[in-house]
Amino acid sequence: MAKKSFVICIGHGDYAASLEFRKVYEVKPDAQAAKCALLRVVDESGDDYLYPVQLFEPVRPR
Repeated sequence: MAKKSFVICIGHGDYAASLEFRKVYEVKPDAQAAKCALLRVVDESGDDYLYPVQLFEPVRPR
């Protein structure tokens, strides 16, 4: 089983309806998206969509 990864939203840009500032989101692996500086994030709709990587910071477990 793959380890889940999470990010925190540090800005929602043009995606205010889909992302909440300072909320933690699950990231789904997507190598193609990463090559384009995008993250596949499970957003407020419960589905995963691509968002610019600069809107997030990784959450590191303790």
